[in-house]
Amino acid sequence: MTWMRIYLDYNATAPPLPEVVAAVSRVMSTTFGNASSVHAFGQQAKAELDAARAGVAHLIGAEASEVVFTAGGTESDNLAVRGAAEALEPAGRRHLIATAIEHEAVLNTVRALERRGWAATLLPLDATGVVSPDALRAALRPDTALVSIMHANNEIGTIQPIEALAPIARAAGALFHTDAVQSAGKIPVNVRHLGVDLLSLSAHKFGGPKGTGALWIRRGVRLVPYMTGGRQERGRRAGTENVPTLAGMGVAARIAADRLHHAGAIAVLRDRLEAGILARVPGTVANGDPARRVPNTSNISFEAIEAESLLIALDLEGVAISTGSACSSGSLEPSHVLRAMGLPNARARNSLRFSLGSTTTLEEVDFVVGVLPRLVDRLRHLGRPAAAVR
Repeated sequence: MTWMRIYLDYNATAPPLPEVVAAVSRVMSTTFGNASSVHAFGQQAKAELDAARAGVAHLIGAEASEVVFTAGGTESDNLAVRGAAEALEPAGRRHLIATAIEHEAVLNTVRALERRGWAATLLPLDATGVVSPDALRAALRPDTALVSIMHANNEIGTIQPIEALAPIARAAGALFHTDAVQSAGKIPVNVRHLGVDLLSLSAHKFGGPKGTGALWIRRGVRLVPYMTGGRQERGRRAGTENVPTLAGMGVAARIAADRLHHAGAIAVLRDRLEAGILARVPGTVANGDPARRVPNTSNISFEAIEAESLLIALDLEGVAISTGSACSSGSLEPSHVLRAMGLPNARARNSLRFSLGSTTTLEEVDFVVGVLPRLVDRLRHLGRPAAAVR
């Protein structure tokens, strides 16, 4: 087989869809008006925003009026956590609940609020990275303002039982937020079925432009905006909207919704990749729940291998993967997700994430399975003490 470039890092970002690139270019060229202006140019821009908002709402089973545009998943998480915490502070609710495997956008926001006097509880997980309803019940307090539990984890792909968790929080008077950045566009996501109050998503995870996201806010939920200015986005997010990229997000959302039936085909490729690696590379084990996970993600530990070394070796073979969250790239610390699941530091350090997408082919999967045994054997050989090698 001729040398190829293989991209298996969709959880970091998905390649922009051709239709999205065309939409962004079209709107950038023809629709330069400010969407807040009342003249024809402004109304043309507003029409693009309305279409984009409807596209995002369609993807998550929401009403368009409940969708607030942001600059991405991190801003959506910040608006949800900070906004809810500050809105409920006057009522004496100064306690937050999250899990230890949340994205840094949630964890670091919770820590920032702790430094300002809020109390916080991080829920324990089982060995597959799943939160139990009983753990949430035990953590809830009369002053709990918000529970934030991600829908699907970015490193291991595990899907949390949000439908069971959200009613528990709401029965205690707390709001429930879920970070659906890694689930929207990969599995069906319906805000009504989940029973949540707030849901974050990011366009570039399902083929849209980077720097574009949304926060769904259930009608009646009050948030304190942390960025002040004009009245854009119904007063939730000030600043002139980036109409071209938001138009691209709307296109990507509609295409993602239409392509959800392809998830089974991606899961077949993921399972073939995972089974091939586990069968052909000794000392490997998959992390996370093998059944309850998004269809494109596999996280595998390689015994006696430094993950970064294997990542680089694969890159030299033309294969792009990651060790976990792209936002933590370069960190010397073992994965906080795997450590929260109770895995030892060594295993947390030697794990790689393979995340597939719409362009992944059977030929690419088989190439990766074929090349890994040689690379792993070479790295393990290089890592042995000289006396053991002789």
